Amino acid sequence: MHPLPTAPIVDVHNHVIAADTTAYPHDPMGGHASPWSQERPVDAAGLLHAMQDAGVALSVVVQASTCYGHDNRYLVDAVQAQPQHYLGVGSLDMLADDAVARIDQWMAAGLSGLRVFVAGHTAADRSIRLDDPRTFAAWAHASERRIPVCVQLRADGLPQLDAVLTRFPQAIVLLDHFARPEIDDGPPYAKAASLFALARHPGLHFKFTTHNARDSRLGLATQASFCRALVDAFGAQRIAWGSNFPASSGSLGQLLQEALEATAALSEAERGWIFSHTAHALYPALSTLDGAPR
Repeated sequence: MHPLPTAPIVDVHNHVIAADTTAYPHDPMGGHASPWSQERPVDAAGLLHAMQDAGVALSVVVQASTCYGHDNRYLVDAVQAQPQHYLGVGSLDMLADDAVARIDQWMAAGLSGLRVFVAGHTAADRSIRLDDPRTFAAWAHASERRIPVCVQLRADGLPQLDAVLTRFPQAIVLLDHFARPEIDDGPPYAKAASLFALARHPGLHFKFTTHNARDSRLGLATQASFCRALVDAFGAQRIAWGSNFPASSGSLGQLLQEALEATAALSEAERGWIFSHTAHALYPALSTLDGAPR
């Protein structure tokens, strides 16, 4: 067992699925539900129990786009049911004509951030581009309101993200799973050069998730060398831990232990940012919740 950081731990990437499919019908993005959402769903109460068992103080719950698409109602209700433990990040169709109005609608409903799902296991619609000019109004509005936008894409989509950040340098963006880079070549991780090149965008932040903890054991990669490379390139102040629970297999406690093991070679100050302080900087409302530093 790896000791927990001294700062209250914040998990910036987990999901909730309601048992009630009548009130909250499934409408997965791309028409295909993620297997995990059917095999091991966890509702809002179950997530809180998992957090208490694991020693996680606070969660930024992310819309399960491959279960509910852009219908964020259950996420809103989950945050309202646990207002001292959860913030919420809702899914947004940035190509929609009413995308700006939808941003305001979901923020007014109590959410704290947005998620744009461009590519993933069950929603890889290659016709959608992050840098489509039709999204610019939404990007501008989110940037002006200082709303963090989580982006889910893979490494081949990083040029699109680069284009967005160049056009909207004030945007606050969190890249889910570091875009799952290829790192089996080991240090200096030349296969991930397009990821490391994005360090020049100060508004870009990153989620270090269970995918990254596990991928950094493959091939010539090591957890210590990969985490060191990430912190040296981007700074721990731009990295936040996300469990990806329950999408990633294992209990929340197990996923936290995997992350603690992966980051064990970092300094205590660096781990403090990754497991707590970066999340608070991105989501200031966390400071009003239970378990947050006063």
